[in-house]
Amino acid sequence: MTSKPNDRLSLTGKTALITGGASGIGLETAKVITQAGAQVSIGDRNEAALQEAQAQLNDQGISLETMYLDVTKEDSVVEVMRRVATLGSLEILVNCAGTGARMEATELPLERWQEVLNVNLTGTFLCSREAAKSMLQRGKGSIVNVASIMGLIGGGVYPNPAYQASKGGVVNLTRSLALDWASRGIRVNAVAPAFVRTPLTQSLLAEDGMEEKLLARTPLGRLVETHEVADAIHFLASDAAAMITGHTLPVDGGWVAQ
Repeated sequence: MTSKPNDRLSLTGKTALITGGASGIGLETAKVITQAGAQVSIGDRNEAALQEAQAQLNDQGISLETMYLDVTKEDSVVEVMRRVATLGSLEILVNCAGTGARMEATELPLERWQEVLNVNLTGTFLCSREAAKSMLQRGKGSIVNVASIMGLIGGGVYPNPAYQASKGGVVNLTRSLALDWASRGIRVNAVAPAFVRTPLTQSLLAEDGMEEKLLARTPLGRLVETHEVADAIHFLASDAAAMITGHTLPVDGGWVAQ
């Protein structure tokens, strides 16, 4: 019998981990997929933000686990995966941890370049690798990576080579892992948001004229809301997207269609 659309979007009984989950897109995704029935853990290396997120979620009647996680440290990733396994079989991983370095290439220090690559690309790889070990044993799982429109285009309104290189890497890593694991029951997809009002973009949007420049480049004429990215992640993680893998879904108001 064919299931109803709402049944296919349900995440009831599934265990999920969201990296970079203490704020912004990650925190909103935690709310959305918890409400869809998943048992959620969020990991983040900002311990103050983790505590703040926990208090906010408690006030909203949302119960989940919070864990210290530095996605650039292999030991930290392995330990969090071990802790999540004690809560249930991990079926959903959302790689949301990210950072940026908005500067021209000739002014970009090597250590800053490396930090962006370590968080955005290597962190996505490490978490996906460790999550897949348990997913492969059970023959099912869904990984959703948070890329960016900057991983799909070469330009923008300011130079951003480290971020664009790292997010472009996430797009192709998504394809690679999807093909590697498709026959063994794991789907790997990504979302590519345009500019979202989050703590990561707060200083950018505060600059004189910057928000107007971004809106002028966006066909739908507004910034992306965190819940719109979270909804796309929810869809890709769910059985409603059971035939989708290796895909990067722009959530961008038409930005990359130009």
